[in-house]
Amino acid sequence: MSRNRRGPRGPRGRTIVALGLVAFVLVASAVVWRRSVGLREAADVRKLDIQRAALDGEVTKLETTIRSLSSREHLGAVAEQRLHMRVPDDSQVIVLPNAPH
Repeated sequence: MSRNRRGPRGPRGRTIVALGLVAFVLVASAVVWRRSVGLREAADVRKLDIQRAALDGEVTKLETTIRSLSSREHLGAVAEQRLHMRVPDDSQVIVLPNAPH
């Protein structure tokens, strides 16, 4: 029998090492990609948190403004200025008795 003729053998050592290196590079690339996506998402979340805090402050400011503009003092002044209304004197008020049912 000839020395060059060998039976079916599995992959050689170099092939196994090359496949292992390729697999390692693929896994490492996937990990780096996933980490970069995570960092990008974290930056977006931070931006949204800052926006939410600013909007919460604006909501508080607007609620305060609404509360002050809907107070009796403010509405009375607006009614006197814009609608030319005033509080009647006691002599101008007529109290009507309750009608019997």
